[in-house]
Amino acid sequence: MTPSERPIPRFIAEPPQEKLPYGRWGEALAERFLDQCRTLESEEDLGDPGEVSWFPDRTYSGRTYVPATAPTSTGFELFGYVSFTREHEGAEARDFEVFADYTDETAEANPDWQLDLCDQEVGHWRGPEGRYGEITLVWGRALVANGVIATAELGPTTTDQCPLEDDRFSLVSLDNYTGDLLEVRLFGAGGGELASESLYEDE
Repeated sequence: MTPSERPIPRFIAEPPQEKLPYGRWGEALAERFLDQCRTLESEEDLGDPGEVSWFPDRTYSGRTYVPATAPTSTGFELFGYVSFTREHEGAEARDFEVFADYTDETAEANPDWQLDLCDQEVGHWRGPEGRYGEITLVWGRALVANGVIATAELGPTTTDQCPLEDDRFSLVSLDNYTGDLLEVRLFGAGGGELASESLYEDE
């Protein structure tokens, strides 16, 4: 093989290892997530949170991230993740960290959306000549039917992919690197593209 003309990290996170959280484990994660949501400061009335929706887990650099969203009674959406480490497979989760934020840009208020995305930087990466990029966790929901797999695309390079579970997916990818910005694409069973969206659509 010839040397790569584009030496960037690809598929750097483990694929999802567990089913979406449920039962006591789901309740424990939800408690941590909602406790963090209650600390959010806002001039708006965020209302009361509804049921937490979980997204596929992704493990990057020894830390497992379990993304989440929850609607509120006043039309906002809470989003974030609970992350943790394990000493080894099957060990008890420890070193919990929680991120939470809110938005008024929701799928319910935007019926033309095909993908409903959230994202948060979880690290960084330096390439040749000191070039800097962000490692970004993206989680979302397909709003069109028949989606099977979601991919992360950085310029001409596919950097991650995740099978859909209950129309939900999570991705970990290099982003904002040498002028390239992350885009998420949704594909069906036959390999045809069903939807795509940039994280920077408004820009």
